Amino acid sequence: MIIYMNIVEIKFYQCMRLKMRKEELQAAVERYIHAYNSFDIAGMTAELHSGIVFKNLSNGEINLVTNGIEEFRSQAEKATTFFTERTQTIAGLEIDDQKVEISIKYGATLATDLPNGMKAGDLLEMEGKSIFRFEEGLIVSLEDIS
Repeated sequence: MIIYMNIVEIKFYQCMRLKMRKEELQAAVERYIHAYNSFDIAGMTAELHSGIVFKNLSNGEINLVTNGIEEFRSQAEKATTFFTERTQTIAGLEIDDQKVEISIKYGATLATDLPNGMKAGDLLEMEGKSIFRFEEGLIVSLEDIS
């Protein structure tokens, strides 16, 4: 049996192969969050595209941007020194095409004093959201918003 496909059909199937299903997107985000909570930098970066762009926004202002996996890894390693424990809990999840938006509850115990007056041992609690965008099956953009 011979199957003939035109170039449009071939491109469509190639594109569909690169797009992740909703279950795969959710699983990748959950693996990333689990690695984050475990201070597992290798596990976190395993889900990332080499060109990852990470942005942290607080009160509507961007306070951190990293470009590429090496900058992300360096910042992630530095951030592990700020806490003795940390937990992101997914409170809600929305998936649209190759984008996952989660609402999170965040709790962490500080390992060091902060300039805002919080002391080592204090519990930091907040809510926010994270937006993950995927390309080629990996997280290419991550925005943490609080």
